[in-house]
Amino acid sequence: VIHPNVTIEGDTVVGGECTIRSGTRITDSRIGGGVEVLENCVIIDSEIGNNCTVGPMAHLRGHALMADGAKVGNFVELKKTRLGRGSKANHLTYLGDATIGEKTNIGAGTITCNFDGVRKHETHIGDNVKIGSDTMLIAPITVGDGASTGAGSVVTKDVVAGELVAGVPARPLKKATGEG
Repeated sequence: VIHPNVTIEGDTVVGGECTIRSGTRITDSRIGGGVEVLENCVIIDSEIGNNCTVGPMAHLRGHALMADGAKVGNFVELKKTRLGRGSKANHLTYLGDATIGEKTNIGAGTITCNFDGVRKHETHIGDNVKIGSDTMLIAPITVGDGASTGAGSVVTKDVVAGELVAGVPARPLKKATGEG
């Protein structure tokens, strides 16, 4: 179902059983089956897997990729980012130059701080990670599988698998148990 006031242009393919709501613009992108794109989204040069939800008011660009079952919510931007299967970023978030694993939750207000004024840097977030609301991830950085960040953390160093970090700058509150 394509609602009124939707623009689909360029080399775009939309799969079956999708719903695309009003005010959305899709350019040179691939949309899988069973996808719901809510109001006022902009999707450019990106790929959305099957059974994903996008928006409202989300922006995907620069070869963003959402794997099957991923969710991007309101006021979320993905730029040159891969959001893994079943992962979600629901609110007010910028994820740029990032690779995010499966079943990871990105809390509201999270930012991958990927530009140092000269170069772009990558952020790598593993599977089953919980990123607390208002976390700043200062790239280049890696957050290991099963790790967590506390709300409001500024993460400047890699986080090992299973570790909980919090604070400004973030420091370990719970060491990894080795079970990752």
